[in-house]
Amino acid sequence: MSNTTTQSTSLKRTAFHQFHLDRGAKMVDFTGWDMPLHYGSIIEEHRQVRNSGGIFDVSHMGRFTISGRDARAFLDRVCTRQIWGMKDGMARYSIICNEQGGCRDDVLVYRVAEGDYIMVCNAANREKLVEHFEQVKGDLVFKFEDITLKSAMIAVQGPRVFEVIGKYDNEIPNLKRYRFTRINVLGLKVMIARTGYTGEDGVEIVFRTDNMVAKLAMKTLMKDLTAVEDVLKPAGLGARDSLRLEAAMALYGHEITEELDPVSAGLNFAIKLDKSEDPEKSPPEVGRFIGQDALQKIAQNPERKLVGLQLDSKRAARQDMKVLADGSEIGFVTSGCLSPTLEKSIAMAYVQAAHAEEGRTVQVDLGRQAIDGAIIPLPFYKRQ
Repeated sequence: MSNTTTQSTSLKRTAFHQFHLDRGAKMVDFTGWDMPLHYGSIIEEHRQVRNSGGIFDVSHMGRFTISGRDARAFLDRVCTRQIWGMKDGMARYSIICNEQGGCRDDVLVYRVAEGDYIMVCNAANREKLVEHFEQVKGDLVFKFEDITLKSAMIAVQGPRVFEVIGKYDNEIPNLKRYRFTRINVLGLKVMIARTGYTGEDGVEIVFRTDNMVAKLAMKTLMKDLTAVEDVLKPAGLGARDSLRLEAAMALYGHEITEELDPVSAGLNFAIKLDKSEDPEKSPPEVGRFIGQDALQKIAQNPERKLVGLQLDSKRAARQDMKVLADGSEIGFVTSGCLSPTLEKSIAMAYVQAAHAEEGRTVQVDLGRQAIDGAIIPLPFYKRQ
């Protein structure tokens, strides 16, 4: 019998729902989707990914296609990252901001061809983004389609991933980071991108599931990926969160929100602050992106900074716990856990910029007591 705790038929199910149940996953409601939290042990799944490889069902994430004459211009209007200049087969991480510079979401944009793009967003923000895009598209002409429920997506992450994935096409192991290819795997047409959210090497795979042939091929693919004993094993949301935290990757609703801007979050690599101001690097038709004015002002003098914390305790800091220095509140925790890799209590937190120097001693108020800690460099973990 499967170890499932969610029985509600109102929750959306991914194409791999039965796969999870057959492997005894503990299922939970995650942003309206019935998703696997773990298959037995979050710590074991975390270490499996770090040491060998894991497979995550990330089909709950939103997937859009944006195509047509003004597709690129539209994306440059809503994305902080410059989309003009992308080549076919490239992917770029970007932020979608509100006018105040806060984050509506963080996304990946894939250029399939000129005027043909795919965007992947967070599950919790999918409907919000659809509404936002409708409001800001203006007179730009393009076709927008939400293909989330017509497709599926898995992340295959870990140091031994390419031992398995490479057998489908010898081009895959040669992909550069943030590049993708489209190939046929076991009769299934897929998009494979060298991207991920764990701090490990690996790929993310997107494919359509809106016909019976695709569904059958998808099941065969999952069996094939897990056929080699102990190399790749399924992993759930719990391990995905602790892995991304060790790698200091921002999570929407924690490090970035409608009130928290990407500059303070240290995501400058995903922002083109001078978009449209250098004709040689970006022609005038690129235009300014939503939130650009606000981010330019914030960048001149950020009031807070996202930092890493290491605590002198085995207890984990939790979101919104206060960060103190010399008895005064200087910030707040965004994410924390007892790191399975480092075996130390780690956290990310926003602190006042004047107090953000590495090595500074701080305390985190855990409620009944304040635990000593120190500001340390990010990321906590970086693969060799």
